[in-house]
Amino acid sequence: MKYKDYYSILGIERTASDDEIKKAYRKLARKYHPDVSKDPEGEAKFKDVAEAYQTLKDADKRSAYDRLGSHRAGEDFQPSRDWGQEFNSQFNDGKSSFEGVDLSDLFASFARHGGGRSNASFPVAGEDFDVAAGISLEDAYRGTQVDLNLSVPTHDAQGQVRREARTVQVRIPKGATEGQRLRLRGQGGKGHNGGRDGDLYLNIKLHPHPLYRVDGFDLYIDLPLTPWEAALGATIEVPTLAGVVNLKVAAATTSGQQLRLTKRGLPKPGHTEGKDAQAGDLFAIVKIVMPPTLDDGEKALFKQLAEGSTFDPRSHFNRGTTHAN
Repeated sequence: MKYKDYYSILGIERTASDDEIKKAYRKLARKYHPDVSKDPEGEAKFKDVAEAYQTLKDADKRSAYDRLGSHRAGEDFQPSRDWGQEFNSQFNDGKSSFEGVDLSDLFASFARHGGGRSNASFPVAGEDFDVAAGISLEDAYRGTQVDLNLSVPTHDAQGQVRREARTVQVRIPKGATEGQRLRLRGQGGKGHNGGRDGDLYLNIKLHPHPLYRVDGFDLYIDLPLTPWEAALGATIEVPTLAGVVNLKVAAATTSGQQLRLTKRGLPKPGHTEGKDAQAGDLFAIVKIVMPPTLDDGEKALFKQLAEGSTFDPRSHFNRGTTHAN
């Protein structure tokens, strides 16, 4: 029998707590899930992680695994006769030979026969799964429904791991943000022997938008202004996720200035309706843009301005400096 170091697979110490085991599994399951991983060995690693978690998350199976001792990963070993008699008598009839047995099969049988010193079956909870759900910013603003086509590992009636195609319809509420984790109870792996079904966790990913940048519930948009709009002031139409609004730009507005449109960002969950509705803000970042070309009339106007203006944006250069000879 080849030894598998389940603790090393999950990247944890043998003294790890149940909570540390769960956190390590969720992190690696997200990393190697076939729906998101670019690693060519991601599916195999995902199966190893699931196998390790299925063993270590259960106190009885973990105890039996720990009694096997510590060996090098991939090393051939044989459980002792005492181990076979104490933990797995039904699987191996108490004999000491485990030739041709895989470690995962051994513990799958352990689960079916109840393990330990008792032959009674015990409930085994289904696995939790994490998947990425990519949506547009408009969908995040209005809320949306997505159909997820998943390929998830599950156990058949014999306890063997196989992949199962599954389609799940998910309603994503208004105001979903980048990195938000939505929990769907009972949509994960199927439980065994009366154990509860696992949960499905959706990790929200917002698609890049051609106009807006997102920071939590706030949005940022570049606002191009001509030099004369910035100098004289203007009323500018600005696109928002709810439609176009008019923004009054004050005279003498400078490049880089942030103009705030209150509650024009993403709605905040739980506060999306009625007079108490809350939302992030939209910040318009001023960018003063010159015309790509100037005709003779425009050149004359700029020349007239240059000759008549006393404004010097570099006056501070002259303070505290000396001239080279």
